Amino acid sequence: MQWLNGYKMRTVLVGCVVAVVLGGGSATADFTFGEPVNVGLHVNSSYGDCTPNISSDGLELFFDSDRAGGVGSCDLWMVTRSPRNDSWSGAVNLGSIVNSPYRDEQPYISWDGLELYFESSRPGGYGSFDIWVTTRSALDQPWDSPRNLGPPVNTSAEDGAPCLSADGLTLYLSSERSGGSGRSDLWMATRPTIGEPWSDAVNLGPIVNHSHQDDCPVISADGLRLFFASYDRPGGFGVYDIWMTTRATASNPWQVPINIGPMVNTQDGEYPGGLSSDERWLYIGEWVSSRPGGCGDYDLWQAPILPIVDLNGDGVVDSADMGVTVDYWGTDDPLCDIGPTPFGDGIVDVQDLIVLGEHLFEEFSPVE
Repeated sequence: MQWLNGYKMRTVLVGCVVAVVLGGGSATADFTFGEPVNVGLHVNSSYGDCTPNISSDGLELFFDSDRAGGVGSCDLWMVTRSPRNDSWSGAVNLGSIVNSPYRDEQPYISWDGLELYFESSRPGGYGSFDIWVTTRSALDQPWDSPRNLGPPVNTSAEDGAPCLSADGLTLYLSSERSGGSGRSDLWMATRPTIGEPWSDAVNLGPIVNHSHQDDCPVISADGLRLFFASYDRPGGFGVYDIWMTTRATASNPWQVPINIGPMVNTQDGEYPGGLSSDERWLYIGEWVSSRPGGCGDYDLWQAPILPIVDLNGDGVVDSADMGVTVDYWGTDDPLCDIGPTPFGDGIVDVQDLIVLGEHLFEEFSPVE
């Protein structure tokens, strides 16, 4: 795995092992977030570039920007690449069919790539910001005129930061509507099938939401991990930090959120934009940042999500770590459930030995 080698010494040595509370008890899920990498100086500009969200095929990256050449004060833009390991193209504005003279922000592309959700302050809504969606009939076809999701998703309050589950049946959002725990909370709406109306939005509850402001939800493909930004939540590193809550199954309740650590979060402000489909990269944006290596007010970044493969903490991946895996064979022990990377699949089996084999004899700083 060549992509790991460049990060090994600077991430695993100082990476923060994320403590994840699973249904039925607490456990340590051994993965870490590596040092964020700038998405590209030819993608980012000297203006504010925000909320990077990548398509499931990894060939399109959507974001919002107030750079010159747009339709309004903030527009939706995209870059493309083919194949996935190629560099991104120059940024292209989605045009006046999608964008308005107002603020169009926080794009989120559906798993099939045919729906693009975003928030907008354009006229025709129900509050200061509403959630809108534009569709296309195929990946090579143009986007249609956006439509407002309407009530009960949108209200007279500010509603935005849409995030769609992989099956397209659950919509997560941030809203300032009444009935929450803070100024803005995370909510979710559901629909029986694609094309049917959305249900009333349900608050994710006080375990997830904080008394200040929670925003920018990003759901994993299996629906078991929810990343989001939280303002001034105790235990953070900056004004806005990225947090994560988990659940054992899609029908289980969300657990107490944990901060994803100082490798990603700084003293300034970070928020999640989306996950790559293989869940090896978390795309992040900034509200205010002094992170070195950027080129504008706010830049688009991606942070690698790496498995912790030195299972016994002795500084090397070897047969002893294989033995630890065998000891927990057939269980859901999160220490050993590292395959497929980075989150595992809920059982210790040959997939985990494969991951260990890819890192055999690599050396790490011993755990103290």
